[in-house]
Amino acid sequence: MRRKPRARPGRKLSLWVLLPALFWAHSLPAQKAKQKAAPYGIVAGTVFRDPGFAQPGASVVLALKSAPTKKLQQQVSSPRGEFAFRVPPGPNTYLVTATLKGFQTAREEIEIQGEEEINATLLLVPESKSKGR
Repeated sequence: MRRKPRARPGRKLSLWVLLPALFWAHSLPAQKAKQKAAPYGIVAGTVFRDPGFAQPGASVVLALKSAPTKKLQQQVSSPRGEFAFRVPPGPNTYLVTATLKGFQTAREEIEIQGEEEINATLLLVPESKSKGR
């Protein structure tokens, strides 16, 4: 004669507690999709070192051309030398500057007109050893 397994009351209760939470969590992405994200432009690019290899670890600064000493955003270039900044979509001119110890500073001027992505290529050239002598 086989015994019937006893029903555990905790299993049914936990299912009824978790079920509404699962439906709520499933509807979150739909709610977020309804909310529109603010528009933006992107200033992205890559830092290279002479003779053309990607340079990780460079300090990359974004500033307005009208106020070049005021840093808007700052990042360190990725292991592939890449960086990206979100900026307001209106027309503006930015300065992107890359610095790294032992290299001359690299700068590029970028113009953004709207919701667009502009790429910058910054080349770091080693400082001359005779420069300090």
